[in-house]
Amino acid sequence: MSLEAKIMESLKTAMKAKDEVALRTLRAIKAAIIIEKTAEGASGEIDETTEIKMLQKMAKQRKDSLQIFEQQQREDLASKEREELAIIEQFLPAQMSEEEIKQALQQIINTVGASSMADLGKVMGIASKELAGKADGKVIATLVKELLQK
Repeated sequence: MSLEAKIMESLKTAMKAKDEVALRTLRAIKAAIIIEKTAEGASGEIDETTEIKMLQKMAKQRKDSLQIFEQQQREDLASKEREELAIIEQFLPAQMSEEEIKQALQQIINTVGASSMADLGKVMGIASKELAGKADGKVIATLVKELLQK
């Protein structure tokens, strides 16, 4: 089932339950899907990779806003962002643990034959593709640097 179909089903459920938070968030996701599908050069359909990137971008926006609102001690706005983030994360694939990421990166490093920081670009290129949607890019970069410095 495509992301759009899942969102539509969840929207119907949220409407029946009169869940304002879910409705607000699901409508935002639906709007992002429509924008993506109708963007210049788009074919009218979006693939799973694009869907995941779109959801990750939305989640990152909520996390950034949440951090700012917490720093400014605006709990009313922070709670709204937390609620939306929880709903967006339901549609994202499960994130890998730090240990799982390290194991996957170690395999990539061994496969590529990387031995120093000079090989960072090679490892990051492959790791970014293989771990897309499963791990945050910043975490991947930090762990690759850590593993290559050993």
